[in-house]
Amino acid sequence: MSFPLLTATAALPALGAVATAAVPAARRTAAKWLALLVSLATLALGITILVRFDPGGDRYQLTESHAWIADFGVRYELGVDGIAVALIGLTALLIPFVILAGWHDADPLETGNKRWRPTQGFFALILAVEAMVIISFEATDVFLFYIFFEAMLIPMYFLIGGFGDSAHEHGDEAAATQRSYAAVKFLLYNLVGGLIMLAAVIGLYVVAGNFSLAEIAQARANGSLHMATNTERWLFLGFFFAFAVKAPLWPLHTWLPNAMGEATAPVAVLITAVVDKVGTFAMLRFCLQLFPNASKWATPVILVLAVISIIYGALLAVGQRDIKRLVAYASISHFGFIVLGIFAMTSQGQSGATLYMVNHGISTAALMLVAGFLISRRGSRLIADYGGVQKVAPVLAGTFLIGGLATLSLPGLAPFVSEFLVLVGTFSRYPAIGIIATFGIVLAALYTLVLYQRTMTGPVKPEVATMPDLRPRELLVVAPLIVLLIFLGVYPKPVTDIVNPSVKQTLSDVHKKDPKPSVEAAK
Repeated sequence: MSFPLLTATAALPALGAVATAAVPAARRTAAKWLALLVSLATLALGITILVRFDPGGDRYQLTESHAWIADFGVRYELGVDGIAVALIGLTALLIPFVILAGWHDADPLETGNKRWRPTQGFFALILAVEAMVIISFEATDVFLFYIFFEAMLIPMYFLIGGFGDSAHEHGDEAAATQRSYAAVKFLLYNLVGGLIMLAAVIGLYVVAGNFSLAEIAQARANGSLHMATNTERWLFLGFFFAFAVKAPLWPLHTWLPNAMGEATAPVAVLITAVVDKVGTFAMLRFCLQLFPNASKWATPVILVLAVISIIYGALLAVGQRDIKRLVAYASISHFGFIVLGIFAMTSQGQSGATLYMVNHGISTAALMLVAGFLISRRGSRLIADYGGVQKVAPVLAGTFLIGGLATLSLPGLAPFVSEFLVLVGTFSRYPAIGIIATFGIVLAALYTLVLYQRTMTGPVKPEVATMPDLRPRELLVVAPLIVLLIFLGVYPKPVTDIVNPSVKQTLSDVHKKDPKPSVEAAK
């Protein structure tokens, strides 16, 4: 029996979460180091998956299958394709940086009276989220996927509601109220989406008789499983609604600015760079594979929603006064590009969308974590409270600039390649949609450069005159992310080589081929 690598990669952070939570309260530093070591060991397993995965091999590799709830056709089935491998790698890569960046975020607060916070719980919850996200990328049984798709809401709820930095501006009671509101809103939106998906999961079982993604897709392909048109469309809508909430896609996005604004910067990264990727990943894995005809039927409406997300998110980012909410609205715009690439139904669009998931995770982590370091120094999220930071903290300002330039998809940085592929893939099939989406790039340049100008340039405000530059721990967090942004911006081939075969198989599931060029290339 071969080593269950996929199970181990998800089980390690889960066990690490239990062990971290069990560390005695007096040994907070030991809990932090344990969580960091577990996350690094998980990264090592993620790299092992990457090395063992063969892009030219079977669609699903490193598979595991065991009977679980036999009476209901539920199996413990795991397997990864190129898209899942890329996102597992992203998740395993970011968690150590999240832990390092949040090293002091759960320390006791000095607010007149010393207020205790569960340091061990904070890091245990981060590891629990990592475990659930990884197994969501690995699950090829629909019911197994659903369980962890929903279960990850629990630790995220406590991370958002139990820890935050808004106390700097409002006082403990007001801050706690706002965090509680953001956490409940996050939970309710995602629970409603999950309940609708549960109805669709049950409906899928009634129609197909099992929950195995591979078996259902194969039965659909060979004609042994037929879904009535209306049945397929309703089931598709049940799945897509839940994924659109998680993504988040307009108009189901309103929980994200509250959640990211009230959470600590590392938890905000966990939300948008890791957890939200499960939504867009699931559109590719489940919506397109299980319901190909319904996916094509819904494409025009979804493309319109994606374009609205792109423009709407960018416009609201331009008008923000809060740094973290600006990044949140920018992420809504970026997720619009990802959904656009998925439903453009072209190889360039879907490759770009998958690459965008990876690149957006890295760029948002870089920008948000540096923003978190900035906010922790000044004690305010308001853009107007800053000015002249680059004169007193040039390294902080420089890394903030690179993170911002990556967010606006500057050529030479990683997100440019993915955004370019999405737009090219969209334009080749839907030129009008592609043209409108391009305005999102212009708006991204506006909100990013205005943010940098107002916070980093100009006269030095007295409140930032003594601001320290990045410390060694903070540099250790930011520097590798900056290096990755530059490397993947210049040489994205390592990621595209992994995801492209899976993208082609996904396109074949929906019986789509790339449009022929209107002008033949010269021979």
